[in-house]
Amino acid sequence: MTTTTVFFAALFYVATAILVLGLARKIYQYAKTPAPLKIPTTPAPTTKAGVIMRMGREVVLFESLFKSNKWIWIFGWLFHVGLAVVLFRHLRYFQYPVWDIVSFEFVQAAGKYASFAMVAGLIGLWARRFLVDRVRYITTLSDHLILLLLIGIGLTGMGMTFVSHTDVVGLKIFMLGLMRFEINPLPEDPLLMAHLALVATLMIIFPISKLLHAPGVFFSPSRNQVDDPREHRHLAPWATELEK
Repeated sequence: MTTTTVFFAALFYVATAILVLGLARKIYQYAKTPAPLKIPTTPAPTTKAGVIMRMGREVVLFESLFKSNKWIWIFGWLFHVGLAVVLFRHLRYFQYPVWDIVSFEFVQAAGKYASFAMVAGLIGLWARRFLVDRVRYITTLSDHLILLLLIGIGLTGMGMTFVSHTDVVGLKIFMLGLMRFEINPLPEDPLLMAHLALVATLMIIFPISKLLHAPGVFFSPSRNQVDDPREHRHLAPWATELEK
Protein backbone atom coordinates (compact mmCIF):
# COMPACT_ATOMS: atom_id res chain seq x y z
CA MET A 1 0.00 0.00 0.00
CA THR A 2 1.59 3.27 -1.09
CA THR A 3 1.75 6.44 0.99
CA THR A 4 -0.25 8.26 -1.71
CA THR A 5 -3.11 5.75 -1.47
CA VAL A 6 -3.25 5.99 2.32
CA PHE A 7 -3.11 9.79 2.16
CA PHE A 8 -6.01 10.11 -0.28
CA ALA A 9 -8.06 7.51 1.58
CA ALA A 10 -7.63 9.44 4.83
CA LEU A 11 -8.27 12.73 3.02
CA PHE A 12 -11.60 11.55 1.64
CA TYR A 13 -12.75 10.11 4.95
CA VAL A 14 -12.00 13.43 6.66
CA ALA A 15 -13.53 15.48 3.82
CA THR A 16 -16.70 13.37 3.82
CA ALA A 17 -17.10 13.68 7.59
CA ILE A 18 -16.64 17.47 7.43
CA LEU A 19 -19.09 17.78 4.52
CA VAL A 20 -21.82 15.62 6.06
CA LEU A 21 -21.55 16.91 9.63
CA GLY A 22 -21.02 20.50 8.53
CA LEU A 23 -24.03 20.46 6.22
CA ALA A 24 -26.20 18.76 8.87
CA ARG A 25 -25.22 21.44 11.39
CA LYS A 26 -25.96 24.33 9.01
CA ILE A 27 -29.29 22.85 7.90
CA TYR A 28 -30.25 22.42 11.56
CA GLN A 29 -29.36 26.07 12.18
CA TYR A 30 -31.37 27.18 9.16
CA ALA A 31 -34.38 25.16 10.31
CA LYS A 32 -34.20 26.63 13.84
CA THR A 33 -33.72 30.25 12.75
CA PRO A 34 -36.96 32.15 13.51
CA ALA A 35 -38.87 33.89 10.72
CA PRO A 36 -41.01 36.35 12.70
CA LEU A 37 -42.30 38.22 9.64
CA LYS A 38 -44.43 37.18 6.69
CA ILE A 39 -42.17 38.35 3.85
CA PRO A 40 -42.75 36.31 0.66
CA THR A 41 -41.56 38.13 -2.44
CA THR A 42 -44.65 39.11 -4.37
CA PRO A 43 -46.37 38.08 -6.51
CA ALA A 44 -46.34 35.02 -4.27
CA PRO A 45 -48.43 31.83 -4.14
CA THR A 46 -51.31 31.72 -1.69
CA THR A 47 -51.25 27.95 -1.14
CA LYS A 48 -48.65 25.39 -0.01
CA ALA A 49 -48.89 23.65 -3.37
CA GLY A 50 -48.09 26.95 -5.03
CA VAL A 51 -45.05 27.39 -2.78
CA ILE A 52 -43.80 23.93 -3.79
CA MET A 53 -44.22 24.82 -7.46
CA ARG A 54 -42.45 28.12 -6.94
CA MET A 55 -39.52 26.47 -5.14
CA GLY A 56 -39.31 23.89 -7.91
CA ARG A 57 -39.07 26.59 -10.58
CA GLU A 58 -36.50 28.45 -8.49
CA VAL A 59 -34.28 25.41 -7.95
CA VAL A 60 -34.55 23.97 -11.47
CA LEU A 61 -35.01 27.03 -13.67
CA PHE A 62 -33.60 29.87 -11.49
CA GLU A 63 -36.80 31.81 -12.14
CA SER A 64 -35.97 34.94 -10.12
CA LEU A 65 -32.49 35.20 -11.65
CA PHE A 66 -33.99 34.87 -15.13
CA LYS A 67 -36.31 37.79 -14.42
CA SER A 68 -33.55 39.99 -13.01
CA ASN A 69 -30.55 39.37 -15.29
CA LYS A 70 -30.58 37.21 -18.42
CA TRP A 71 -26.79 37.12 -18.89
CA ILE A 72 -26.07 35.93 -15.36
CA TRP A 73 -28.91 33.44 -15.71
CA ILE A 74 -27.33 31.94 -18.86
CA PHE A 75 -23.93 31.41 -17.22
CA GLY A 76 -25.39 30.28 -13.90
CA TRP A 77 -27.77 27.81 -15.53
CA LEU A 78 -25.02 26.47 -17.81
CA PHE A 79 -22.79 25.81 -14.82
CA HIS A 80 -25.42 24.20 -12.60
CA VAL A 81 -26.96 22.01 -15.30
CA GLY A 82 -23.53 20.98 -16.55
CA LEU A 83 -22.48 20.14 -12.99
CA ALA A 84 -25.65 18.11 -12.38
CA VAL A 85 -25.11 16.02 -15.53
CA VAL A 86 -21.41 15.50 -14.73
CA LEU A 87 -22.21 14.39 -11.17
CA PHE A 88 -24.88 12.00 -12.44
CA ARG A 89 -22.32 10.43 -14.78
CA HIS A 90 -19.89 10.09 -11.86
CA LEU A 91 -22.33 7.82 -10.01
CA ARG A 92 -20.82 4.89 -11.91
CA TYR A 93 -17.71 5.14 -9.74
CA PHE A 94 -19.74 4.49 -6.59
CA GLN A 95 -22.05 1.69 -7.78
CA TYR A 96 -21.70 -2.00 -8.49
CA PRO A 97 -23.67 -3.03 -10.36
CA VAL A 98 -24.25 0.34 -12.03
CA TRP A 99 -27.83 1.49 -12.51
CA ASP A 100 -29.00 1.03 -16.10
CA ILE A 101 -29.88 4.70 -16.44
CA VAL A 102 -26.35 5.70 -15.38
CA SER A 103 -24.60 3.23 -17.68
CA PHE A 104 -26.76 4.25 -20.62
CA GLU A 105 -24.44 5.35 -23.45
CA PHE A 106 -26.23 8.65 -24.01
CA VAL A 107 -25.89 9.59 -20.33
CA GLN A 108 -22.17 8.83 -20.31
CA ALA A 109 -21.59 10.82 -23.51
CA ALA A 110 -23.68 13.74 -22.24
CA GLY A 111 -21.70 13.70 -18.99
CA LYS A 112 -18.44 14.07 -20.89
CA TYR A 113 -19.51 17.10 -22.90
CA ALA A 114 -21.53 18.70 -20.09
CA SER A 115 -18.15 19.52 -18.54
CA PHE A 116 -17.65 22.11 -21.29
CA ALA A 117 -20.93 23.80 -20.32
CA MET A 118 -19.94 23.67 -16.66
CA VAL A 119 -16.55 25.33 -17.23
CA ALA A 120 -17.97 27.86 -19.71
CA GLY A 121 -20.58 28.89 -17.15
CA LEU A 122 -17.93 29.27 -14.45
CA ILE A 123 -15.71 31.40 -16.70
CA GLY A 124 -18.69 33.65 -17.48
CA LEU A 125 -19.53 34.02 -13.79
CA TRP A 126 -15.89 34.75 -12.97
CA ALA A 127 -15.60 37.33 -15.77
CA ARG A 128 -18.65 39.10 -14.31
CA ARG A 129 -16.75 39.65 -11.08
CA PHE A 130 -14.08 41.55 -13.02
CA LEU A 131 -16.15 43.37 -15.64
CA VAL A 132 -19.25 44.55 -13.75
CA ASP A 133 -18.37 47.45 -11.45
CA ARG A 134 -21.01 46.89 -8.77
CA VAL A 135 -20.19 43.17 -8.61
CA ARG A 136 -16.42 43.77 -8.53
CA TYR A 137 -16.95 46.13 -5.59
CA ILE A 138 -18.52 43.44 -3.38
CA THR A 139 -16.31 40.56 -4.59
CA THR A 140 -13.88 39.14 -2.04
CA LEU A 141 -10.80 36.97 -2.40
CA SER A 142 -12.81 33.91 -1.34
CA ASP A 143 -15.19 34.45 -4.27
CA HIS A 144 -12.28 34.29 -6.72
CA LEU A 145 -10.72 31.28 -5.00
CA ILE A 146 -13.97 29.27 -5.02
CA LEU A 147 -14.50 29.94 -8.73
CA LEU A 148 -10.87 29.05 -9.43
CA LEU A 149 -11.28 25.84 -7.44
CA LEU A 150 -14.40 24.84 -9.38
CA ILE A 151 -12.75 25.63 -12.71
CA GLY A 152 -9.72 23.59 -11.65
CA ILE A 153 -11.96 20.62 -10.85
CA GLY A 154 -13.64 20.92 -14.24
CA LEU A 155 -10.41 21.29 -16.22
CA THR A 156 -8.60 18.41 -14.50
CA GLY A 157 -11.63 16.20 -15.05
CA MET A 158 -11.76 17.16 -18.72
CA GLY A 159 -8.04 16.51 -18.99
CA MET A 160 -8.50 12.92 -17.83
CA THR A 161 -11.38 12.46 -20.29
CA PHE A 162 -10.03 14.09 -23.43
CA VAL A 163 -6.24 14.43 -23.02
CA SER A 164 -4.60 11.87 -20.73
CA HIS A 165 -6.87 8.95 -19.87
CA THR A 166 -6.59 7.59 -16.35
CA ASP A 167 -7.24 4.07 -15.07
CA VAL A 168 -10.98 4.40 -14.39
CA VAL A 169 -11.25 0.75 -13.34
CA GLY A 170 -8.57 1.25 -10.69
CA LEU A 171 -10.26 4.47 -9.58
CA LYS A 172 -13.61 2.70 -9.21
CA ILE A 173 -12.01 -0.10 -7.18
CA PHE A 174 -10.47 2.56 -4.91
CA MET A 175 -13.77 4.41 -4.43
CA LEU A 176 -15.86 1.28 -3.87
CA GLY A 177 -13.26 0.13 -1.36
CA LEU A 178 -13.57 3.38 0.61
CA MET A 179 -17.33 2.85 0.83
CA ARG A 180 -16.68 -0.57 2.39
CA PHE A 181 -13.89 0.79 4.62
CA GLU A 182 -11.28 -1.02 2.56
CA ILE A 183 -8.22 0.75 1.17
CA ASN A 184 -7.37 -0.40 -2.35
CA PRO A 185 -4.52 0.99 -4.48
CA LEU A 186 -5.14 4.37 -6.12
CA PRO A 187 -3.82 4.73 -9.71
CA GLU A 188 -0.59 6.75 -9.73
CA ASP A 189 -1.80 9.46 -12.10
CA PRO A 190 -0.77 13.08 -11.32
CA LEU A 191 -3.83 14.53 -13.06
CA LEU A 192 -6.14 12.20 -11.16
CA MET A 193 -4.51 13.05 -7.84
CA ALA A 194 -4.82 16.79 -8.60
CA HIS A 195 -8.50 16.29 -9.44
CA LEU A 196 -9.19 14.32 -6.27
CA ALA A 197 -7.30 16.83 -4.12
CA LEU A 198 -9.39 19.69 -5.53
CA VAL A 199 -12.63 17.76 -5.00
CA ALA A 200 -11.68 16.98 -1.40
CA THR A 201 -10.85 20.66 -0.84
CA LEU A 202 -14.29 21.62 -2.15
CA MET A 203 -15.94 19.11 0.20
CA ILE A 204 -14.04 20.56 3.18
CA ILE A 205 -14.84 24.22 2.52
CA PHE A 206 -18.42 23.68 1.36
CA PRO A 207 -20.06 23.92 4.84
CA ILE A 208 -18.30 27.25 5.58
CA SER A 209 -18.58 28.95 2.19
CA LYS A 210 -21.11 30.84 0.09
CA LEU A 211 -21.85 27.53 -1.62
CA LEU A 212 -24.30 26.96 1.22
CA HIS A 213 -26.86 28.76 -0.92
CA ALA A 214 -27.56 25.26 -2.28
CA PRO A 215 -29.45 24.07 0.85
CA GLY A 216 -30.11 27.62 2.03
CA VAL A 217 -32.54 28.44 -0.78
CA PHE A 218 -35.07 26.02 0.73
CA PHE A 219 -35.08 28.01 4.00
CA SER A 220 -35.47 31.46 2.46
CA PRO A 221 -38.64 33.04 3.95
CA SER A 222 -39.06 35.22 0.87
CA ARG A 223 -39.47 32.03 -1.17
CA ASN A 224 -40.92 29.35 1.12
CA GLN A 225 -43.76 31.29 2.72
CA VAL A 226 -47.41 31.28 1.68
CA ASP A 227 -48.79 34.75 0.95
CA ASP A 228 -51.74 34.63 3.35
CA PRO A 229 -51.19 37.40 5.96
CA ARG A 230 -54.85 38.45 5.79
CA GLU A 231 -56.16 34.93 6.29
CA HIS A 232 -53.77 33.76 9.02
CA ARG A 233 -51.75 35.53 11.67
CA HIS A 234 -48.10 34.60 11.28
CA LEU A 235 -46.27 33.71 14.47
CA ALA A 236 -42.81 32.18 14.77
CA PRO A 237 -42.64 29.22 17.19
CA TRP A 238 -40.67 31.24 19.74
CA ALA A 239 -43.24 34.05 19.60
CA THR A 240 -46.03 31.55 20.17
CA GLU A 241 -44.33 30.41 23.36
CA LEU A 242 -44.08 34.01 24.59
CA GLU A 243 -47.84 34.51 24.17
CA LYS A 244 -48.67 31.60 26.46
